[in-house]
Formats: sequence, C-alpha cells, structure tokens
Amino acid sequence: MEPIYTSCCGLDVHKRSVQACVRRMGADGRIHQEVRGFGTMTRDILALADWLTQEEVTHVAMESTGVYWKPIYNILEGRFEILLVNAKHVKHVPGRKTDVKDCQWLAQLLQSGLLKGSFIPDRAQRELRDLTRHRTQLVGEKTSIANRIHKILEDANIKLACVATDILGKSGRDMLRALIAGNDDPGQIAELARRQLRGKIPELQRALEGHVTDHHRFVLKQLMDHLDYLETQIEVFSQRIEEMSRPFEEAIEAVTQLPGFERRSAENLIAEIGTEMQRFPSADHLCSWTGVSPGNNESGGKKKSGKTTKGSRWLRATLTQAAWAASRKKNSYFRAQYHRLAGRRGKKRALIAVAHSLLVTIYHVLKKGTAYQDLGPDYFDKLNARRLVPYLVKRLKNLGYEVTIAPCAQAA
Repeated sequence: MEPIYTSCCGLDVHKRSVQACVRRMGADGRIHQEVRGFGTMTRDILALADWLTQEEVTHVAMESTGVYWKPIYNILEGRFEILLVNAKHVKHVPGRKTDVKDCQWLAQLLQSGLLKGSFIPDRAQRELRDLTRHRTQLVGEKTSIANRIHKILEDANIKLACVATDILGKSGRDMLRALIAGNDDPGQIAELARRQLRGKIPELQRALEGHVTDHHRFVLKQLMDHLDYLETQIEVFSQRIEEMSRPFEEAIEAVTQLPGFERRSAENLIAEIGTEMQRFPSADHLCSWTGVSPGNNESGGKKKSGKTTKGSRWLRATLTQAAWAASRKKNSYFRAQYHRLAGRRGKKRALIAVAHSLLVTIYHVLKKGTAYQDLGPDYFDKLNARRLVPYLVKRLKNLGYEVTIAPCAQAA
C-alpha cells in the first residue's frame, strides 16, 4: 500500500487507556513507527497531543468506541485532522488482535488513505444534538410513567381511561389528585370534569367506582410527582434548545413547512443533520446514513433481503413520526404516496418510503434554499395517466358499462 500522509497516527481508545501508533516516512522513503500508551485523564490526553505535535503528525484516526472517543476528539480538535471511523468497517487481520496491533493497523490504513471518516458536526451542533437527544429521552420516560399510572388505576379497578381520552389532561389530573387525597365519592370526583367531559358525568361516576387502597394512593402520588418533575425538565430543555437553535432558525422554519413537522421535530432533525448539506454528496447518501434506504444485497445475480440499513436511530425515529403525521395530511403528495404503497407493500414499508421522501425533500430544500412546494395528491395519477386510463376503462367495462372517452376542452 502506497503511503499518502508523511506522518499520521492511529489511536485505539478504551475507557482507561489509549494506545497510539505514529507512522512517519523518513527521507529515505522507509516507514518508521512508534507505539506509546497514554491514560484518558485530561493531562494524559494533553501529553498525547504534545507528543503528536512533536512527531509532526497531521492526521489522526480512531474508532468510534461508545462515548470514550469524545474527550479525545474535543482536545485534539483543531490541532489535527481527525477521522472517526466505524469499527465495523475496519477489519483487522486475523490472528493479530491486540490493542497495540489495533492502533498499528489503523495507522497503516490511514497512511494509505483507506479510511473514511464518519460525519462529525461542529461543536455548536453537537451541543444542540445533546440537548435534543436528552429531551427525547425525557419524553420517553414521561410516556413510561403515564403507562404505569394506567396500570395502577387498572389495579384499583378505576376505569377512567374508558371514558376520558386523556387521563392526564386537566380534568383527569384533578380527578387523580382527588383520589390521592382520599376522596372515595365517585359523584364528587366526577364533578371535577371540565368542558366536553362534563357531558359524560354518568359514565365517569361508574368508571370511578373502584377499590382504591392506601398502597394505590401512595404509588399514584409518587408517579404524579415524578411526572410533574419530568414535564418541568422537558420545558427547561425546550427553552435551552430554543436558545441554542437560533443560528439554525431559518432552516428550522423551512423544515416546519413540510407536512408532518412541527417545531420540536424540526429541531430534532436539524440537530442531527445540520444545515450544510454539502457534507453529504447526495440525497441518497444522507438517506443511507440515516437508515431509511433499502439494503443492497445481491449475489449470483439474485437479489436477497432488501432490509433497510442501520443508521442514526435518533433521526430515523424523528422521520418515522413525521412520516406518520404526513401520511394523514389531506390533499398532500405524501398521503397519496402512503396509500399507494400500503395496499401492496404493507403499512410499515409505506411509512419508511414516506420518511425517505421527506428526507430527500428536506435535503434539497436546505441545499438550494428554496421553499417547499407540495406535488399534490394527484401527482401519481398524472404521472401514470397513460396506464391508468386503460385500466379504469377496463374496470368499468367489467362492471357492465359502455365507456366512451373524449378529452376535455382546454380552458381558454
């Protein structure tokens, strides 16, 4: 393998140690390498950076091992050209598996230009991404707590969920607090209903006739307190995200114009992919990185599984939620696409196809700086008009109708 870089380094990163291998090409054209071990404390990483600078290293490669690469990346960033590579893509030579051999193999691949770095956004976007991911986890915890509240109510034979659509709405929370306070009168608790729910007071009285014990009240109180805490944290994080996303405000506004996206989902998406689409060679590369593209598995002229590739689970979840909402947007292209595919390919495959189309649209909107324009619900009918008309005529004839077709007069 021909060397490309004069001096480079491969790092094998672990929780407590880092093995570094520097490969330098001497004036005589021969390769010299040296391996040293370092700790992962800040002073140790700074010593590693000083040694790399002394060895005139220009490029550094390391595997994306959990979160252990982050402190090293943060300190070396700006001083060296860093490539964070997928460990799955770096196949080690069989029979040479040690930490030292790992760093040597990385250095050799890097010097020969055989490594491709992963997408690492700038620091501002990384901080925004940390915030949005943490908020997503808090929302997941809130959903878990809500499910546990449902479970406790069922155990107490309180069928509030059978009458109220949302037991954690204003009316539902007032009723739950009354139960926690020790009120056992279904009539009094039912009177706490508000607005449209007041029309269901007789049903509420029957649903609130249960067997609530002190144990149920204790657990419900703890769950409600935890729910209030999570909602407070979600609001705090949302305010911080709004402040941190001001440099990306134009892109967020552009994304919210697409069906299925609102402010929160647009913030999550921009935090994952950023606004500079030049980082991705094409929309297909972005979709493949996200994991919403069909797999490519062919051997012997036969295509095998087309299962979607692995990608960013955070971005994929955001796109799936947006696709589900977009498939219900009336008079939209994405709704037509979903129903066109769901019948013959299944709902889940149709949903991923809509997510793929949404991401392709976002890529071009952000790259070109243009506003989103919907293609319309009749796009596919117009696209396949020559095949659709004979098909519809044939169906009408099979039903016993005589069909005569004449083109409409063009509007003046």
